[in-house]
Amino acid sequence: MMPAEQNDPQEMDEMAKERILVVDDEEDILELVRYNLSAAGYRVVCAETGEAALEIARDDSPDLIVLDLMLPGISGLEVAKLLKDEAKTRDIPIIMLTAKGEERDVVTGLELGADDYVTKPFSPKILNARVRAVVRRTDKVQPDKAAVVKTDDLILDPGRRKVSVRGKEVDLSYTEFQILLFLSRRPGWVFTRSQIVDAVRGDNYPVTDRSVDVQIVGLRKKLGGCGSYIETVRGVGYRFKEIA
Repeated sequence: MMPAEQNDPQEMDEMAKERILVVDDEEDILELVRYNLSAAGYRVVCAETGEAALEIARDDSPDLIVLDLMLPGISGLEVAKLLKDEAKTRDIPIIMLTAKGEERDVVTGLELGADDYVTKPFSPKILNARVRAVVRRTDKVQPDKAAVVKTDDLILDPGRRKVSVRGKEVDLSYTEFQILLFLSRRPGWVFTRSQIVDAVRGDNYPVTDRSVDVQIVGLRKKLGGCGSYIETVRGVGYRFKEIA
């Protein structure tokens, strides 16, 4: 492995970004992630077990956790659940590292409160991009519930409950409007179908995958060209396209 480029210590201090906890029991992957995030200017601390990850998270409150789901002892999912159940750690964003074919675990992790996921084997560039995106979202102030949402040709006005595409008003049902508003306020975030229904209808509303899918199909159709802003994440759910 090529040595990291040496930087002036004072410059590194000035450019130091968020502190990231990386958790993985595979030494090669742990070093790969540490090397690339450090090269990007992040301060990185590593853990090889869920128990160590919990101790570090509770003591040091990292700005973000990159968490492998397949860990010896306490699994990554259990680590995520414990962190999200505690007031001190529940707001720490989590990016899950998952193996192919673990769609069920991805869904469970997102419903526990994880923010994103990357599938192994992964490109370090993609992981860095996901980290930047989560950090950027976390840094943003919580959106005003009455604030107008504008994305290119699409405008949502929550106060007036109006949606327009290229200046033309679109007639949406209550549920369609709420789904669109929920997703558009968090561009780039992946949400499961259960999370979408909980946000729109509440925890006690009966949910089926088909009920959400039908609403999304109708919503995309009514939005015309802007319907492509709602992206399907196969096996997981939906997200609103993040536009630079």
